[in-house]
Amino acid sequence: MGALAALLASRWARRLAIGIALIGAVLLFLVNLRRAGETAGRHAERLNQMERQNDIQRRMLEASSTRPRNRDDLADRLRDGRF
Repeated sequence: MGALAALLASRWARRLAIGIALIGAVLLFLVNLRRAGETAGRHAERLNQMERQNDIQRRMLEASSTRPRNRDDLADRLRDGRF
C-alpha cells in the first residue's frame, strides 16, 4: 500500500511540476509580449517625432528658397506687395 501511495504522490508531484512550469512559461511569454509592445510604442513615437522634425525642416528649406536675396529684392517685393 505504501508503494502505491508513493507512486500516486510522485505522479501528482510530476503533474503539479509540469503545471507550474507551464504557468511560468505563459507568464514569461506575457511579460515578454508586454515588453515588446512597449518597445514598439517607443519606436512609433520616435518615428512620429522624426517625421515632424523632417516636415518642419522641409518647410524651412522651402521658405528659405523663396526669400529675397538682398535688400533691393526685399524692397522691390515690399513695393509690389508680393511679400
